[in-house]
Amino acid sequence: MYNNQLLQTAMKQSAIDSNCDWQDFMADKNKVVISQKKEEARCYLELPFICDLTSYGTCIVASVSEELKEIVTEYIHQFSVEHCFETPNLHYLMNCIRPLGYDVCFMAEYSLPDVDVLMGDNLADKLERKMKKKGACDIRLLLPKDFQELYREEWGNALCEKRKELDVLAVGAYEGGKLIGLAGASADCETMWQIGIDVLPQYRKKGIAAALTARLATEILKRDIVPFYCCAWSNLGSIRNAIASGFRPAWVQVTVKQLHEIETLNKQQ
Repeated sequence: MYNNQLLQTAMKQSAIDSNCDWQDFMADKNKVVISQKKEEARCYLELPFICDLTSYGTCIVASVSEELKEIVTEYIHQFSVEHCFETPNLHYLMNCIRPLGYDVCFMAEYSLPDVDVLMGDNLADKLERKMKKKGACDIRLLLPKDFQELYREEWGNALCEKRKELDVLAVGAYEGGKLIGLAGASADCETMWQIGIDVLPQYRKKGIAAALTARLATEILKRDIVPFYCCAWSNLGSIRNAIASGFRPAWVQVTVKQLHEIETLNKQQ
């Protein structure tokens, strides 16, 4: 796969999720569409959206409910693309929707691999050699039958106990037979698998996360699937890992939820 193919695949999936045309993400004007539930959407999305703003950098596609259509249309046409995803402008939107029982909930940045770096430069091999020079471990490819006993708190980013059936591939780092790092791939939709990564605290900053992430991304690409990586844009450690693993920022999303859902999420932290 080439970089433009990865990007187009991601846009086509976002179009399914947002109920629009994938070329809308490359337009020179913002667009508002009414959200609909789609069977082909990423499985963890709760559709239809109340309000979801997605941008690949040039414009915003807002997938919304009928109730918020007018408010969101005014918002995305009042401020520039980048400002719609940050404060203080987000406060304008939040002040408009709170009286209706909604608020901004999720803010995330998504990355895709640069295949010229990841595959062309054999980045996974280089990172594994670098990791081993620091006295680290061996890397093993794991299939679902190999990680059924690993649904524990320390591997909660790499594997998802609530959606075990979606965890399709993993790569583990072992030291003396002990698992010290794990990267997992979730088949969130037909064409794209999401990567999650965990490293035990005492083994961090040794290049293990980058080596595992790059190796898993390489294995996913070999299967003609697009790997993607998601994190909050305030999570600098995760962002640095994505970059070190050959990933580059591709799109951003802001998602609105009901206030009672946000309160429930805060109680779970």
